[in-house]
Amino acid sequence: MFGRDFENETKDSILKEITNCQNASKTKMFFGVDEEGGTVVRVSNYKAFRSSKFQSPQEIWNRGQLPAILEDSKEKTDLLQSIGLNMNLTPVADVPTKSSSFIYKRSYGRGAEKTAIYVSELIETMNSDNMISTMKHFPGYGDNVDTHTGIAIDTRSYETFEKSDFLPFKSGIEADGPTILVSHNVVNSMDKNLPASLSKNVHDILRTDLGFSGIIMTDDLAMDAVKSYVENGEAAVQAVLAGNDMIISSDFVTQRNEVLNAVKQGKISEDLINTAVRRILSCKLAYGII
Repeated sequence: MFGRDFENETKDSILKEITNCQNASKTKMFFGVDEEGGTVVRVSNYKAFRSSKFQSPQEIWNRGQLPAILEDSKEKTDLLQSIGLNMNLTPVADVPTKSSSFIYKRSYGRGAEKTAIYVSELIETMNSDNMISTMKHFPGYGDNVDTHTGIAIDTRSYETFEKSDFLPFKSGIEADGPTILVSHNVVNSMDKNLPASLSKNVHDILRTDLGFSGIIMTDDLAMDAVKSYVENGEAAVQAVLAGNDMIISSDFVTQRNEVLNAVKQGKISEDLINTAVRRILSCKLAYGII
């Protein structure tokens, strides 16, 4: 759900809407939101849900360090669960090196090793509170530009990722983080031809080199950084073939039909779909959604 979904709504109206959707679905659904704190607050941006916006991880750390961050996480979870949400697309596991970088204000801002501790502690807390977390933005956003409005080309070496950007993701995987979101950055050392979200090689690295067995999802496929790399307008099809289990889409009906048609035409195998579905169902079972 996006910020616009909470505008002019109340806790009761959102809970009613989500409950009606869950009751109408044969299989209970994920309802996720980006409630990171700081600049990304889809729910607490509105006073109907909280008197003030949740602060960023950096602001909270400055106030009370890691204990304050974990307490803040519990408050976020309580609010989201009270209105029917079961997934929060956080933590930001990126390791920018410059305070001027696009992703910096959303990050922990304290280097790879401390970010790794932050990520694992936050995921353990969210797991204990039965809230699904999502590490993002694999393979690590670094100091790249905003992919909402343009293409980000990452020219760093693979060794840099191994020594820095991968560390928070590895620590989150060890803490049983259930889902990881992949960025639209083009990472030359992994695949110079496609955004990470559409690259099979990037997904293979996440599965094989980092040993992740949970759900992989794309960032929103409507972002500008994807458009010039998509064949025949079939971003969702390419995303499935790359190895994503779930797709974030601002154009759901169109992209759903693209995937269904690709399965019917044999472009996407049913086995690939079933493998993704098994991961999704396993996660829903683990968190008591089904």
